[in-house]
Amino acid sequence: MSNIILFGAFAIFLILKVPIGVSLGMAIVIYLTTCSAQPLTYLATNMFTAVDSFPLMAIPFFILAGGLMEGGGLSKRLAKLGEAAVGHLTGGFAIVTVIVCMFFGAISGSGPATVAAIGAVMVPAMIEAGYDKPFSVALIAASGCLGVIVPPSIPMVLYGVSTGASVGALFMGGFGPALVLGGGLCILSIIISKKRGYKGSGERFSLRRLGKAALDAVWALLVPIIILGGIYGGFFTPTEAAVIACVYGLFAGVVIYRELNFKRILESLVGTSETVGTILIMVGTGTVLGKVLALERVPDAIMSGMLSLTDNKYIILLLINLLLLVVGMIMDTTPAILILSPILYPVAAAYGVGIVHFGLIMVVNMAIGFITPPVGVNLFVASGMTKMKFTDLCRAIVPFIAVMIAALLLVTYIPAITETLPRLLGLID
Repeated sequence: MSNIILFGAFAIFLILKVPIGVSLGMAIVIYLTTCSAQPLTYLATNMFTAVDSFPLMAIPFFILAGGLMEGGGLSKRLAKLGEAAVGHLTGGFAIVTVIVCMFFGAISGSGPATVAAIGAVMVPAMIEAGYDKPFSVALIAASGCLGVIVPPSIPMVLYGVSTGASVGALFMGGFGPALVLGGGLCILSIIISKKRGYKGSGERFSLRRLGKAALDAVWALLVPIIILGGIYGGFFTPTEAAVIACVYGLFAGVVIYRELNFKRILESLVGTSETVGTILIMVGTGTVLGKVLALERVPDAIMSGMLSLTDNKYIILLLINLLLLVVGMIMDTTPAILILSPILYPVAAAYGVGIVHFGLIMVVNMAIGFITPPVGVNLFVASGMTKMKFTDLCRAIVPFIAVMIAALLLVTYIPAITETLPRLLGLID
């Protein structure tokens, strides 16, 4: 009965369009006052404890770093470098979009931020080169998903905080899935480009032009090297790396490229504050919900239910993927990870699935959620910035979703994709 009251209240608040973080908090208040012996202070004290976390400090700094680097012109220079490298090939602009999104993802750690930063540069360039608008916009929305898979990644930090997994191991494990998904999107782009007759830039490949573009973009290319090299070289933690990324982005935008002015800095600070405020509310209430569910023994019930259905590891993982794909369609990434990871990881662990492997399965599922309506955030960002009808974009995104689901299955059933690098570095056993 208590679970019905808790989830029923949560569903009612969602139907009333109350923000998810607030809906969770209000549902917990109703649960505490009607079904629990715990005082109302249980919510406040546990919310404070949840956000009082050193790893969580990485989130606002990575978001701010992405904003500073986009405003400072780093994304524009990455796009020019990609164009000089493969823009002359059939489907070259599409390949550039995927590659540049991977690079920018290594700066921002955010899917929507990657769509906004790279889409503003690449979508007009693709349309001018003869690509049709639905394909161009769908590609940037799908490629933006790589922003949360390429390390550093905000969802990986949230999963690490929620389950106790090593954030460093998750970051290293993310390279394999990023390459699988990025490769799949590139292959699909080439196939569609050949079928529809999309040509390259028309310019012949030139080492001189490539070298010039690389020299101009060198400060942007150094960002992931500094961040990840510093983390795994033992010079600083992921949280400290996020702070260094902010300082570096500010220096590059103001001193080197001289495109980052006071107005853009202020816009980055305001945007970061709004985003982080929303995330921290969901972190606090989502963590408390996890504790309430543990008190009600919901994870044990779910585990018993799944174990009663089948003892086949592969079917269990398939069922978990189906659940996460549906959740990704209707719920934002942050609450989904905070609510479901403490529930589902014990189920996966019972079948011998490693904590890093399962974390990356969750992150890839949530990345696909960015482009699946009705809540696909990347779709809304791409649709809004290009003035394209949302329904048209939903139709154009279908083949990209299919490719990403195929990549998800590879990540799910081939643990080596996620565990090889962390194991070689001694981050997991």
